[in-house]
Formats: sequence, structure tokens, C-alpha cells
Amino acid sequence: MKTRAKTANLIKEFFSSSHYAVVGASSVPTKYGNRVLKWYMTNNRPVTPINPNETLIEGLHCVPNLYSLTSNLNHTDISVSVITPPKITKTILEEANKLGIKKVWLQPGAEDTECQEYANQVGIDLICGGPCVLVDGPRL
Repeated sequence: MKTRAKTANLIKEFFSSSHYAVVGASSVPTKYGNRVLKWYMTNNRPVTPINPNETLIEGLHCVPNLYSLTSNLNHTDISVSVITPPKITKTILEEANKLGIKKVWLQPGAEDTECQEYANQVGIDLICGGPCVLVDGPRL
């Protein structure tokens, strides 16, 4: 289990990125995928919504997966927020690993033990198990 200090350091590192992606972004304003996306927008963070069933969310071009992020982005300097069910989250973590993306924040409900074990095995700096960008992000 991660200590608070380690989680705080991971969050600080997460917010040092030059670009962000929200996997599970939603066009429905009441869903967390939309609220998290709007948080990045409101806080002037360059963000790309990721959803395989949408083309435009909150006025931003949406891409279907992490592989579709523009090629001019440095994948090692992207932080990813994930708002998906755990069985989909595992696939997202595998994509992130293949692309060299190491900073991933699983919003509450997106994680399970298998996801955490995989992230630890491949060296992804995973934030999970409680903190939420909507709650913890504003004070950072």
C-alpha cells in the first residue's frame, strides 16, 4: 500500500506533464468522464478526450484510444486519467505501457487488484485507491 507522501509525490509528478488525456471522457454532463474532462479544461490543462464512440466532447476533438493521440506529442510527457470499468482499464494500462506512458491516475472505481499488479509489474506510476482529480486536483 502506498503512503500518503508517496501518493502526494505521484500526484505532483502527474501534474508536471505537458499534456493530459481523459480515457472514458463522456459527452453527458452528469457523468464523471465529462466532469473530469471539464476539470482539466477549467484548469487550463491541454487535454484530449478519449472515447471510441464520440468524435467531439466539450468542443474538443475526441480520439478512440491512446494509440490515436497525435504523433507530435511526447508520450513520456502525457498523464492519463482513466474513468472506465476495471476490465477496460487493464487494456488502457497495456496501451499506456506500449506507448511509454508512465503517469496514470485511475479515478475511483476504475481500478482493481489486477490493474494495480499489472501497473507495478511494468513500472507505471499509478495513482489509485481513493484520490480523485475532482477532489484532490484543485488543491494542487
